[in-house]
Amino acid sequence: MSRVEELWERLVRAALRRERFGMRTIGQPVGGIASGIAGYVPSSLAKNRDIDAILRAADEIQDDDPNVARILCEHAYSLAQNLDPNSEGRGVLQFKTGLMSVIKQKLAKREVGTIDRSQDIARLQEFYKLYREKNNVDKLREEEMKLRESGVFSSNLGELEQKTLKRKKVFGTLRVLGMVLEQLTEEIPEELKRVIDSDAAMTEDLIAYNIIPLDAPTITDAIASFPEVRAAVSELKYFRGLPRLPADFSIPDTRSADLLDFLHYVFGFQKDNVSNQREHIVLLLANEQSRLGIPEETEPKLDEAAVQKVFLKSLKNYIEWCNYLCIQPVWSNLDAVSREKKLLFVSLYFLIWGEAANIRFLPECLCYIFHHMVREMDEILRQQMAQPANSCCSESGVSFLDQVITPLFEVVAAEAANNGNGRAPHSAWRNYDDFNEYFWSLHCFELSWPWRKSSSFFQKPKPRSKNPLKSGGGQHRGKTSFVEHRTFFHLYHSFHRLWIFLAMMFQGLTIIAFNDGHLNSKTLREVLSLGPTFVVMKFIESVLDVFMMYGAYSTTRRLAVSRILLRFVWFSVASVVISFLYVKALQEESKPNSDSVVFRLYLIVIGIYAGIQFFISFLMRIPACHRLTNQCDRWSLIRFIKWMRQERYYVGLGMYERTTDFIKYMVFWLIILSGKFSFAYFFQIKPLVKPTRTIVTMDAIQYSWHDFVSKNNHNALTVATLWAPVIAMYLLDIYLFYTVLSAVWGFLLGARDRLGEIRSLGAVQKLFEEFPAAFMKTLHPVRTSTSSTNQVVEKNKFDAARFSPVWNEIIKNLREEDYLTNLEMELLLMPKNTGSLPLVQWPLFLLASKIFLANNCAAERIIDSQDELWERISRDDHMKYAVQECYHALRFILTEILEAEGRMWVERIYEGIEASIEKKSIHVDFQLNKLQLVISRVTALLGILNQAEKPEHEKGAVKAVQDLYDVVRHDVLAINMREHYEQWNNISKARTEGRLFANLKWPRDPELKAQVKRLYSLLTIKDSASNVPKNLEAGRRLEFFTNSLFMDMPPPRPVHEMLSFSVFTPYYSEIVLYSMNELLKKNEDGISILFYLQKIYPDEWKNFLARIGRDENSAETELFDSPSDILELRFWASYRGQTLARTVRGMMYYRKALMLQTYLERDNSGDTEAALSRLDTTDTQGFELSPEARARADLKFTYVVTCQIYGKQKEEQKPEAADIALLMQRNEALRVAFIDVVEILKDGNVHTEYFSKLVKADINGKDKEIYAIKLPGNPKLGEGKPENQNHAIVFTRGNAIQTIDMNQDNYFEEALKMRNLLEEFHRDHGIRPPTILGVREHVFTGSVSSLASFMSNQESSFVTLGQRVLANPLKVRMHYGHPDVFDRVFHITRGGISKASRIINISEDIYAGFNSTLRQGNITHHEYIQVGKGRDVGLNQIALFEGKVAGGNGEQVLSRDVYRLGQLFDFFRMMSFYFTTVGYYFCTMLTVLTVYFFLYGKAYLALSGVGETMQDRAQITDNTALETALNTQFLFQIGIFSAVPMILGFILEQGFLRAVVSFVTMQIQLCTVFFTFSLGTRTHYFGRTILHGGARYQATGRGFVVRHIKFSENYRLYSRSHFVKGLEVVLLLVVYLAYGNNEGGALSYILLTVSSWYMALSWLFAPYLFNPSGFEWQKIVEDFRDWTNWLLYRGGIGVKGEESWEAWWDEEMAHIRTMRGRILETILSLRFFIFQYGIVYKLHLQKSNTSLTVYGLSWIVLAVLILLFKVFTFSQKISVNFQLLLRFIQGLSFLVAIAGLAAAVVFTDLTIPDIFASILAFVPTVWGILCIAAAWKPLVKKLGLWKSIRSIALLYDAGMGMLIFVPIAFFSWFPFVSTFQTRLMFNQAFSRGLEISLILAGNNPNTGL
Repeated sequence: MSRVEELWERLVRAALRRERFGMRTIGQPVGGIASGIAGYVPSSLAKNRDIDAILRAADEIQDDDPNVARILCEHAYSLAQNLDPNSEGRGVLQFKTGLMSVIKQKLAKREVGTIDRSQDIARLQEFYKLYREKNNVDKLREEEMKLRESGVFSSNLGELEQKTLKRKKVFGTLRVLGMVLEQLTEEIPEELKRVIDSDAAMTEDLIAYNIIPLDAPTITDAIASFPEVRAAVSELKYFRGLPRLPADFSIPDTRSADLLDFLHYVFGFQKDNVSNQREHIVLLLANEQSRLGIPEETEPKLDEAAVQKVFLKSLKNYIEWCNYLCIQPVWSNLDAVSREKKLLFVSLYFLIWGEAANIRFLPECLCYIFHHMVREMDEILRQQMAQPANSCCSESGVSFLDQVITPLFEVVAAEAANNGNGRAPHSAWRNYDDFNEYFWSLHCFELSWPWRKSSSFFQKPKPRSKNPLKSGGGQHRGKTSFVEHRTFFHLYHSFHRLWIFLAMMFQGLTIIAFNDGHLNSKTLREVLSLGPTFVVMKFIESVLDVFMMYGAYSTTRRLAVSRILLRFVWFSVASVVISFLYVKALQEESKPNSDSVVFRLYLIVIGIYAGIQFFISFLMRIPACHRLTNQCDRWSLIRFIKWMRQERYYVGLGMYERTTDFIKYMVFWLIILSGKFSFAYFFQIKPLVKPTRTIVTMDAIQYSWHDFVSKNNHNALTVATLWAPVIAMYLLDIYLFYTVLSAVWGFLLGARDRLGEIRSLGAVQKLFEEFPAAFMKTLHPVRTSTSSTNQVVEKNKFDAARFSPVWNEIIKNLREEDYLTNLEMELLLMPKNTGSLPLVQWPLFLLASKIFLANNCAAERIIDSQDELWERISRDDHMKYAVQECYHALRFILTEILEAEGRMWVERIYEGIEASIEKKSIHVDFQLNKLQLVISRVTALLGILNQAEKPEHEKGAVKAVQDLYDVVRHDVLAINMREHYEQWNNISKARTEGRLFANLKWPRDPELKAQVKRLYSLLTIKDSASNVPKNLEAGRRLEFFTNSLFMDMPPPRPVHEMLSFSVFTPYYSEIVLYSMNELLKKNEDGISILFYLQKIYPDEWKNFLARIGRDENSAETELFDSPSDILELRFWASYRGQTLARTVRGMMYYRKALMLQTYLERDNSGDTEAALSRLDTTDTQGFELSPEARARADLKFTYVVTCQIYGKQKEEQKPEAADIALLMQRNEALRVAFIDVVEILKDGNVHTEYFSKLVKADINGKDKEIYAIKLPGNPKLGEGKPENQNHAIVFTRGNAIQTIDMNQDNYFEEALKMRNLLEEFHRDHGIRPPTILGVREHVFTGSVSSLASFMSNQESSFVTLGQRVLANPLKVRMHYGHPDVFDRVFHITRGGISKASRIINISEDIYAGFNSTLRQGNITHHEYIQVGKGRDVGLNQIALFEGKVAGGNGEQVLSRDVYRLGQLFDFFRMMSFYFTTVGYYFCTMLTVLTVYFFLYGKAYLALSGVGETMQDRAQITDNTALETALNTQFLFQIGIFSAVPMILGFILEQGFLRAVVSFVTMQIQLCTVFFTFSLGTRTHYFGRTILHGGARYQATGRGFVVRHIKFSENYRLYSRSHFVKGLEVVLLLVVYLAYGNNEGGALSYILLTVSSWYMALSWLFAPYLFNPSGFEWQKIVEDFRDWTNWLLYRGGIGVKGEESWEAWWDEEMAHIRTMRGRILETILSLRFFIFQYGIVYKLHLQKSNTSLTVYGLSWIVLAVLILLFKVFTFSQKISVNFQLLLRFIQGLSFLVAIAGLAAAVVFTDLTIPDIFASILAFVPTVWGILCIAAAWKPLVKKLGLWKSIRSIALLYDAGMGMLIFVPIAFFSWFPFVSTFQTRLMFNQAFSRGLEISLILAGNNPNTGL
């Protein structure tokens, strides 16, 4: 073969076999998901899994025999050709072409021209035999068996791993060769056939399985041999009485038929669904069995209790559903149901659930299906032979999916398609909840069984109208029991009790205040007016009930409709009657000599009503009373009253708490309410009484404008302007009181839980000796008890020996993560404590340098006694331990290495020392000042012994011992030798003769070597290790872990008895692993991610280089030469970003922790003596390779990452797919679920099918498909993330499931505590067991910048202190995302772990909490364990995130979940719920509205002239209430109240001093500006969502933000949310300044408006203040150029908003879609017209004329100005033919305008200030016109005015932009501003010695422009 052909062949192979390390050349990521073409088999061919296997085998044997590889490729090609002859499937043609190319290359290898294919079969047979011989197949299995039998926990684990892997690969290849042979020919020699069959039997573990190999007998996987697994498997076997399966029903030879095979045949479930659920049920049963702690038996049997527990847990929702509907479950008597039947029911339920796809969101629909299928099954069970069920039969066969699920899916999908991608009103289509709630009434049985598809339930909606002015939809079936109308009235509707309470309290306090605080009969009579107020507000609620159900009347239950109408009638009558009685009573009272019968009657009516209300509201919340009233339900009157008061739903029954819990949160709220109402009375209401009286009585006010509304109404508008800000503050200040009290309460709770006790490295060192005992108490499942004091040392040593392997593993992991240096690791590692030394050996970082200090104490000449010396040493415990250890360790070492006289010498010396100690004369008998000589000689000896065993080293050691002898003999020793004269004589003689230490034994024993090394370190480390570890993150983690050992956590069960759990991470297309390209790519400033990371984490970078064996000064290019180093570098960088790789590493620590714990518990008993004798079990070397440890971990832990589009990424060969495959290869227990879109040919047409697939890495490092479950259609009907979770949740396992987002991390030391956390499910947490366990989070992104730290502190405060209080005492903690742990079976049988309806469930996570609470769950919070979390770090990211959350809360306001919780919680719990969910956002909005009320009020007073009159007649503006309201608002606005929990959290966990420093630092970094800005973000998105909708998932991006954001980008993002509103506030402030009457002068104005100015300026300039390089002149110039280009670039089809102003403007108006939205927007825009109306009457021109003519003339002037504008902006395209004329007209117009203006100034009273005032008047008016025109865009377009409107809007945006840009450009002239800003933004980074200036300036040499 020629050289060229050889090179070509190598090139083709290289292209096929992508380099595994992730690079082809530097920075170029590869798609190498699988080597060769094997990894790229198109999805339409993937049904034939053989193709993939054949191509992989061809790859494998390529080097052995290219000819055979060619045969395999050709066979694969023919299989592909048979499957898709015309290459119509997606990617098939490319695949075939590529495969043909490969075959041609293989042919090119042959030198002869033609190939004799007739010899192919013979070649294949021959190669089969040769391959077997070459790989010693017969020996392979034998050797592996021998290794396995030599002991599970042997040192041969690594070797065993390699043998197993090799055997699997070899047998895998043989299996493919055998299969191809059988497919090519039937004439295989008998002997070879036998060999092939025998080899095929050996490939049992090559059959795809997930955790337990159920379809294959295996001895390689220890999991199958566990007794609980064997018991569960045997329990599922076919039982007697089950109908026989047909003979042709295939069951693998390796197992017998079971219950699931029967159900598979009868109902036509998919094969992979059956396999998946078989394993699922086996694991559930096995884990339940293991918790019972039953002793092992030879034939393990499943306990009845385990079956019963799984049965009841799995079917509890079904049982409750039957009870609710008052129907008989499918069994008549539960006790009579046999265990086989129970398992059959459970199996059927899970098979239905496993194949239900999107219908899993409809849990009660699944109950309905299950109910009917069991009945159908009961009929079949009566027969001898199994028959397919009628409900699942069709002409094409038996299929549960096609016949049962698909009809449901199609109608759900049709409704979802009708929501206009979320743009349609919620009321126009049925969401998941509507479908599910149909099954909450007996009407659902009208659907019959099999489905009656003619039912209206299955009616698909007609498509909606596309006309934007028509808000109605097409024909559709109505909603079920709730309609999500888009209105703010939902807040009143859901929480009416709160608003009624606040209104009545306000009314009561106001009445008392207006009666000057006198509580007399008059006051009492007025207070009784609360009666009418109450009923009228209840009447409003009943009216809302009527309106809110519009859209569901035709379809909801008649009972619900009649209740609404009855309540409406009742409250209509009640409000009329009670109001009438009260008015009549007042009239009677005013008559002289009246007998107030009516008043008494009124009192009786009110009294009875209030009594009943109180009884129902309060007593019903006490569990005992609740149970009593439930028993009274048999009385129809009681039932009627309860039903009238509260509708009964399937969810939300029994929403009460334990009496003690109720009292706790009641007291909490009573404290808040007493504070709130005291504040309201004394500071808000009382000060307004006098001014109000004055204003009301004031008459003949001179208005400076034409007044319409203030005649004869007691100056109502003026009163309103006075009270509006105060009322707004009254409504929101309850939240401020809540914030303060919850912070204090949370602080006290945290202190009680012992949080923050260890908050420094000093504390870690000080308390270290307590850690082993604390560890044994909290993290070790077996606790030994000591009976006598002489066992204390043994017990301490035992505890230390158990603690040390765990501690050491934590330290090693910190080193692997590059937080520690090698030296720090050595110092932190703890000795095993398994040796014979009679003391506990502590880590060196405690004892370092202590020997030198002790020596200094001993060497001092003034020592009076031995006791004094020992007392001085014992002052420092660690010094004492160091001295004791040196003493014992030296004795041990010398005794071990010396023989005969040498050993005798050691014994005599030590005897002498001990005798001296006893006589207390050691300072007399020994020359202690000469101890340094001894230390130096011992150090020299140990230094030699530390080296390798060589003759010269042995001589050196002997010499060193002799030196030691001489020093001790001549310099130190002063004891009496007469006692052992003979022995001393022999020793002396031996020394003289030179044979004393001649026979020195070199230390070979591992323990002895370890002691030598340790003692040498003790004697040589002179520096203190008090600051070890230096890395802040390592220190923080060790502090938290050691602190948690002293916290209250449930004692753990041994690993085999613990609850099993899954971790679940949804992933879409975020970064998996940084490629070299991404790491080295420079941004505009010349900064690469790698450079940034090296500067931010300099110590970790050095540690990384040391770990991979590189010198820190070596060139980076050297690093890039090594593929393995490149891969390590990519991982190092990825572990510091928010990547999937980081999350996977963190979560796989759970498995590692479980393996370690299993390994350490392998031989546990409570006997300390016995335990000490076998302490070698604490040797953890190789625990990760132990088959049993791995199997046990796999039984208890599963990790599923649901990568929604992984299949698509593989097909497109995206680098993300290669990286996910790489993660699977590195983590054998990682499973990846994804939705695979497969195109198949059916009747000549291409059909798309969707499969939910689960894959793992196989032995070749490729994907191995485990399960492929067909879906009824495209599963993405609702929100993406919950749909992604839902499709993959069937692949999770265990009792619990932890939801982890893709920006999270975990730590090994925290993973050790997971089994403690899981035990919380069985702890007492109230009336109900926990269903969600809340977990603390640590935000790891806080150190990047000041913004990141604000976000981090805010988030940390909520996820720790905030949630602590929500869980206890308030009992309203929900699920706020991650990383909560769910009771898995509870949630999967009740709709899943999130909700997915489009838009309404955009904040999908919190609905899991709502759902859990409504379905009688219980949510707790635990802080002894933490999980890492990344947060957004740039202002734009943060704003997008907060916008998403605020929009999500806006949608929550409309949701049925919030409505039901608001209705069903008791009053106090309802308040807790309101103020911690939607109420928080409403209060935020009120904070901003307070400023608006105040400023518009001031504008009204200023412009109308009322303010001036008031000031002249009475000093009303000196208003305490208004100042209080504004000051409170200001404190809330700048985040002082949100800082209170933050500060208390800091104090608790960092200490007072550090907390003060942190708080002051935040203030200096302008955190108040950030919080004010965030206020605007939340207000805008929350309000806009409720008004118009438009909430959507915002991909915020999770990268490192140090790049400069362009001016135009910031303008686009914040223009409508902040800038417009900021400028409006500035306009109002200018008007108030210009026309307001300020008696107090400038100071008064400043004090009143400081909060408003602060808010406006923060909103306008914060994005640029927090923008990296925001004040750099060069950047500003570039930004201006970019901004003008953006403004002037015309939009068009396909042009995006970031490219053109026009396109952006259209996008900004997209949320206004409905008629209601247009009307609301118009009403809101009317406020802009007040300016012109007020200001024109203030002009000098009109003097005191207040007629309407003046206002009319101002509109004519405005019209002329607009006309002039149109003349000057006339389109150049149109005017191309008359350019000269146009320019003449424009010039003339300009001259006329100027002349006219000059004439007006000269000849009339118009002044220059009037001109500026006119601009102030006209600017907001035109903006108002623009807003209204934008709202009615379709109409304006029809009128032909749209272009004019657009050109004016462009002018406005240009003007607003310039107003913001000019100050920024001005400050950019001064270089120090940029320096100051950098310091401001990156202060944390500076304090850690970072080089941000380098980062911002760039790494380029020529950036100094």
